[in-house]
Amino acid sequence: MTTTEVVKAPPAAKSRRTRRTWGSVGPLSVGVAMLWLTVIVLLPLAAITSAAFDDGWSGFWDAVTAEGAIDTLKITVLVSLVVALINVVMGTIIAWVLVRDDFFGKRFVNALIDLPFALPTIVASLVLLSLYGPNSPIDIQINATKPALVVALAFVTLPFVVRQVQPVLIEIDKEVEEAAASLGANNWVIWWKIIFPALAPAVLSGAGLAFTRAIGEFGSVVLIGGNIPGDTQVASQYIQQQIEIDAPVDAATVSVMLLLIAFVVLLVLRVAGRRTSHREELNS
Repeated sequence: MTTTEVVKAPPAAKSRRTRRTWGSVGPLSVGVAMLWLTVIVLLPLAAITSAAFDDGWSGFWDAVTAEGAIDTLKITVLVSLVVALINVVMGTIIAWVLVRDDFFGKRFVNALIDLPFALPTIVASLVLLSLYGPNSPIDIQINATKPALVVALAFVTLPFVVRQVQPVLIEIDKEVEEAAASLGANNWVIWWKIIFPALAPAVLSGAGLAFTRAIGEFGSVVLIGGNIPGDTQVASQYIQQQIEIDAPVDAATVSVMLLLIAFVVLLVLRVAGRRTSHREELNS
């Protein structure tokens, strides 16, 4: 009996070692991943941050408090916030229609949602300028105005909320909704008490992605926006302007501010989404 146990033990141990090795990540994989992230993300961030402080803290402060920088950051954040809110409403509605309704051309519409990801943004700006510019075929001229910025940014950020909400809607158990309806709950109560709490983390995530994409967008607004300082000039255009007039510190400073804004917004929304998910799990 002892001999048999000794003979059988090594294969079992070897099998356990094999399973652990198969399911684990080796140091080479970790090293390659970290090297790639360092080259693609960390080094550029470090470089732009270093460039922003080339003239010291006082130079950074002067650049970020310049009238042009403050104006362009206000415009960028305000317009991006409006775009994010529009995406929360319209993106959720579109996702709901695509998941819960059947209609002719549904597959085409579903594929159309991803068009802003594939279309070069400068082409989007040209198309929007042709539609809403001085020679508008529908007699609507909004180019070089803030509404033009909203339309352009809403176009390029459309997929974010839709694609975040769709999978969650698919997974929601309809039997819970039917049970609530059988107990006398109206559509609004079902939506607010049952559906929306499950969708909230996805909606917040999509809104954060839409906002952070909007604050750094350039191509879609370059033609239709007008680039009017203090009115329609967004941060990306201001950065380009500073580079063209040989003011790299000012350009780098505004870039760092955009990075900080994006990081804070994503962090806050991530925390809010986790708390909402945790609360929903406790309630269920």
